[in-house]
Amino acid sequence: MIIFILKAFLFISFVTVKATANETIEIGAIIDINSRIGKEQKTAIDIAVENYNHDSRNNKQLITVHFRNTSKDTIQIFFTAEELVEQNHVKMIVSGMQTWEETALVADIGKRHQVPVISSVTASYTPEFVQLKWPFLVQMTSSSLDQINCTASIVSSYQWRKVIVIYEDDMYSDSSMLAVLTETLRNHGTEIEHQLILPQLSSLSDPREVVRREVVKLLRKQSRVFIILRASISTAIHLFKEAKEIGLMGRDSAWILADLLDSADTPFISSIQGALGIKNHYAEETKSFQDFKGQFQKIFQSDYPTEDHSEPGIHALKAYDSIAAFTKAVNTLGPKSFNDSVLLKNRILSSNFTGLSGHVSFVNGALSHPPTFRIVNVDGNRYKGLGFWSSKFGFSEVLEAENGERIGVNGSPTMKSSMVKWPGELKRVPKGWVMPTDSKPLIIGVPGRTSFEKFVKVETVAETNEKKYSGFCIDLFKEVLKILEQNYSLPYEFEPYNGSYPDLVQQVINGSYDAIVGDMTVLAERAKYVEFTQPFAESGLSMVVPVKFDRSQKALMFLKPFTANMWIATGAVLVYTMIVVWFMEHQSNPEFRGRWKDQLGTAMWFTFSSLFFAHRETIKSNYTKIVVIVWLFLVFVLTSSYTASLTSMLTVPRLEPSVKDIGWIRRTNATVGCDGDSFVKDYLRQVLELQNIKNISNQEDYPKELESGSIKAAFLEIPYRKVVFREHCNQYVVAGPSYRFGGLAFVFQKGSPLARDVSEAILTLTQDGTLKRLEEHWFALSRNCDNVDPADETESLTLGSFWGLYLVSGATSTVCLLFYVYSLFRKSPQLSGTYHDNIVHPSTDQSFRTKTAGIIQYNQNDKPSVSLRRVTSARAAGLGVDARGHSRKWHLVSPSDAAQIFDGSSQDTQLAIEMGNSRSE
Repeated sequence: MIIFILKAFLFISFVTVKATANETIEIGAIIDINSRIGKEQKTAIDIAVENYNHDSRNNKQLITVHFRNTSKDTIQIFFTAEELVEQNHVKMIVSGMQTWEETALVADIGKRHQVPVISSVTASYTPEFVQLKWPFLVQMTSSSLDQINCTASIVSSYQWRKVIVIYEDDMYSDSSMLAVLTETLRNHGTEIEHQLILPQLSSLSDPREVVRREVVKLLRKQSRVFIILRASISTAIHLFKEAKEIGLMGRDSAWILADLLDSADTPFISSIQGALGIKNHYAEETKSFQDFKGQFQKIFQSDYPTEDHSEPGIHALKAYDSIAAFTKAVNTLGPKSFNDSVLLKNRILSSNFTGLSGHVSFVNGALSHPPTFRIVNVDGNRYKGLGFWSSKFGFSEVLEAENGERIGVNGSPTMKSSMVKWPGELKRVPKGWVMPTDSKPLIIGVPGRTSFEKFVKVETVAETNEKKYSGFCIDLFKEVLKILEQNYSLPYEFEPYNGSYPDLVQQVINGSYDAIVGDMTVLAERAKYVEFTQPFAESGLSMVVPVKFDRSQKALMFLKPFTANMWIATGAVLVYTMIVVWFMEHQSNPEFRGRWKDQLGTAMWFTFSSLFFAHRETIKSNYTKIVVIVWLFLVFVLTSSYTASLTSMLTVPRLEPSVKDIGWIRRTNATVGCDGDSFVKDYLRQVLELQNIKNISNQEDYPKELESGSIKAAFLEIPYRKVVFREHCNQYVVAGPSYRFGGLAFVFQKGSPLARDVSEAILTLTQDGTLKRLEEHWFALSRNCDNVDPADETESLTLGSFWGLYLVSGATSTVCLLFYVYSLFRKSPQLSGTYHDNIVHPSTDQSFRTKTAGIIQYNQNDKPSVSLRRVTSARAAGLGVDARGHSRKWHLVSPSDAAQIFDGSSQDTQLAIEMGNSRSE
């Protein structure tokens, strides 16, 4: 006991001496000591001050902290801060309040007395504006823009198209934060359906009633995705309590807490099961954090034994880093300069170190380093981590350190949802929309007054007075339901609407109907206010007119079956064939001899007459016969094709439109018909500038009006036009261009997730052939129709279909010509003018030039060459020669016969006397 008393006396003496020897620096801290956050902040500040005071390197100054507890009265905080400055002469204030209004009041005191104020509350203003208005405020937090981008990315990941934003208002709040969120969500394809702005609860006498009255308004909204952008814990507690009682936290609802979970306690967490939250991420593996954590848990458990857990949170880390930034600034200034508040503030803002909460450096009075957020899911009394998000990498499941910086791994613009526990124990991603139930089914509007009942038809059953719905669109919707029911049920009720189609769309916009099932055309103006599904039919506006018999035949109609290239190619092959036939026949065939003009006329006549198989000239050469056979086959194919094409073309011109184009309609102010209940009437007036328009209310009235001449043309969308053509084929044609639109589709309320699901189902039905079978069932071709669409004209035949035949014919002619020329080369001694010399003085060697000259001389002779020959032995029987080889008579022979006689294969001596141009006896 004596030793213990002696040690205590010595310690007290040492501390007293040190306190008197060193100068003391006074700082203030305003916190809510009754809250979990306030308790963490106080413990962290005590640890930071104690570590500084017991550091031997900081023996010149000691820090003393004056703690003040916040009051429910916001104005009282103002006087508390002023008391710390004026009475306690503090050099810096740590603001531990959780609302921007309270922080702004303390910042006003700091500005007035030029005392730095460090706060961890994110301002609703931009950092530049905060620095301008409160120059002595140091924000131990970054811009709220990162938090907004993270929230929008979560919404985009789950493809929610409409959200409700909940926002707590106060006297210092700024609408710019809400405006930034609105714009960011719009960039992700999401709209804010409603903004629920709650007043500050401290200003209300009955906060529960006020919150309940505001929350009940959300029941009338379609969206079930709620974003709490900014609210205090006390406001959030009332909000979730009322929302749970009225059923806003059930299945297919989603809650995103942007700025609450870092300051939430256990009772609050248990009331927000299934919610998604955003928490500031900090590194827990560093030695500095582990040392701090050990100190924190020891002191926290000792001071607050009733708390559930003793883990330090982000607010404790930021409070510690606030003291660290202050002490580092004091150490750099020294004992003579830290009283200069402006210089002290500037040194704090020039901090650059790695603290427990992350990297600490400032730009415009706020942290410059972009934060990394941890996405969590509330499950029971704890948080379940889903991954991380940063402005640089997007979503990632894990983090790695690179040069001291935490970075994302396998960053992605979307986050995975398989690990999420959603409200109501939902196994799939919530639709975020008011889903239909048996007690509150989906109300679907159906066009009750339609011109084409094959798409939608509403009948009243006389016995029961019930409505019967049928048609292509109704059957398609039922097929869609079969696919949707694999994931969830969709109770619905049809309600007929007897107004116009634009009015029916308006009923969805104002919420009277949840959807429309019918032949609704996708238009840009409508898409601004409603959600269209994937189109199930093409759409476009066409002018349909009756056909008329055209008795006037065009003078050049006979040329139309073939294209210009086809005619040129046919003529080229014909001329080439004519030349080849003449070359191989004009010497050996007497029918191809004579004067040049006679030879040309005969060759042309033979080739042209072969087109009609009327040629009578005989062919001598086998090579020529091969050429003619191929040519005749080509002629057969061409004439057959030409005849069929011309016959078709002479039939099609009978279906000429009675009105050529829309210009004639404008000039004559002719009457046209359309469905007056659709958008077509307005389109004709406003876009096509037609004035004389007649409403046609029934499909069967169109043929009657056109045949009677009451209307000159009918304007129909493509699906309706096909119906008319299938039932009245070869009676109407399309005149003029078609004006395209977005197609026919179903309609849902703007942002409805059902539209996306129905679109996927329609694509499935398209791919598996169900949609095609429905079309064939409802729009079958009439039995009296051979042609569905008489607007399609017979096209001219092109060279692409016949180039193979042309190639075969030309190649055959060329090959035969080459073989013929080759045979002439071999027989050239009998064809040249040197025949006589060669007979007297036979020679086996002849030059190519000599042979060519002989062939040319042979082909230039337009008269028959007569050879006098004497035939021996083997030929005697056929030519009247005696057995001894002496001719009894001279015979006139043609050059072809002479070529046979002078064939080198004969073993007998052959004599020939060329007669030149002499005539036969």
